[in-house]
Amino acid sequence: MTKTYDIAVVGATGLVGETLLSLLAERNFPVGQVYALASDNSFGKEIEFGRKTLDVEALAEFDFSQVQLAFFAVDAAVAAEYVPVATRLGCIVIDHSTYYRDDAEVPLVIPEVNPEALAGYTSKNIIASPGSSTIQLALALKPILDVAKLTRIQVLACEPVSGAGRRAVDELAGQTASLLSGRPVESKVFAKQMAFNLLPQVGEIKEQGHTAQELRLLKETRRVLAQADLPLSPTVIRAPVFFGTALEVYLETETQLPLTELESVLENAKGLEVFAEEGDYPTPVVEAANNDPVYVGRIRADLVQTNGLHLWLVSDNVRKGAALNSVQIAELLVHAGLK
Repeated sequence: MTKTYDIAVVGATGLVGETLLSLLAERNFPVGQVYALASDNSFGKEIEFGRKTLDVEALAEFDFSQVQLAFFAVDAAVAAEYVPVATRLGCIVIDHSTYYRDDAEVPLVIPEVNPEALAGYTSKNIIASPGSSTIQLALALKPILDVAKLTRIQVLACEPVSGAGRRAVDELAGQTASLLSGRPVESKVFAKQMAFNLLPQVGEIKEQGHTAQELRLLKETRRVLAQADLPLSPTVIRAPVFFGTALEVYLETETQLPLTELESVLENAKGLEVFAEEGDYPTPVVEAANNDPVYVGRIRADLVQTNGLHLWLVSDNVRKGAALNSVQIAELLVHAGLK
C-alpha cells in the first residue's frame, strides 16, 4: 500500500496556491488529507482539488501538527510569521516566498539542477524555491556550464504581471478594457500604466541603481549553480503579458562552442524543450502557458563576438516557475523517504 502524506497549502486561493493544488492532483502526489489555508478574507471559500472540493481554512488558526508537509505560496511577511510555527510543530516546509532564499541553512533547490542540495533541509526543515526567472535561467545554464566555461552572461528578463499576484492580473485586464473603450486607466498595483506598456523597474531600486529583482536573480542563480563568481548581468522589466516569462540570454564562452554542440547539450537536458528549426520559436502565451517545460529557441551565434551565443527562453512563471518546482521538490522528499 502506498504511503500517503497529509499536507497543507498556504495561500491556496492565490495564483500559485491554486496551481499547486492542481499539480498535486495531476501528478498523483501521494496525499492523505489536504488542507487549503488562506487569510481570514478567504475563510469559508471553496477551492478545487482534483475531483474534490476543499473548504478554505484560516491560516492563523491552523494546527500544523496535523500535517507532515506544507507548501507556502505567500509573501515574505506571511512566511516569516508562519513558517517557524509550522516547523516547530514538526512540519517540513517548501517555501516559495523570498524570505528564506538567502538563508545559508535553507537549501535553495531546483530539482533538475541541484537536487543534492536538498540533503541540507533538516537543519531547519525548510526548503526554499527560487524565483521563476532563476528557475528558467538555471535550467538552461546548467548543461552549458557542464561543457563550457562562461566568461559573460547578459540577461533581459521580461516578467509578466502575474508575478505580482492576482491583483496585478486584474489591473492589467481592467486597464486594457478601459483603453480599448476610450476610458482613462487607473494604476494601483503598478507605478505607471501597465497595459500596452513596458516598465523598466521590477522591485525597489537597490545597489548601484539595480532593482531588488535583478539582484535576486543574480544571487539566486549563483547559489543554485554553486558558482559564486558567475559573470551574470541581469536586467528585469515588467511586460504587459498575463502569464509567461521570456528571457533573452547572451553568453560568451572561454573557447568557441559550436552551435550544433550547444543545441545537442540543451536537447538532452532535463526540463528543456528546444525549438531548433530555423524560423520556429516558442512564445510565453502560445507555447509556455499552462505547460511544464522551459522552452528554448532562437539559438544563434553573435554577429560580432566569435565566442558569443544567444538564446531565447520562455516558461509559465506560475506553473513551472513556482508551483511545479515546489511539487518536484516534494516528490524528491518522498523518494528520499519523507517521514
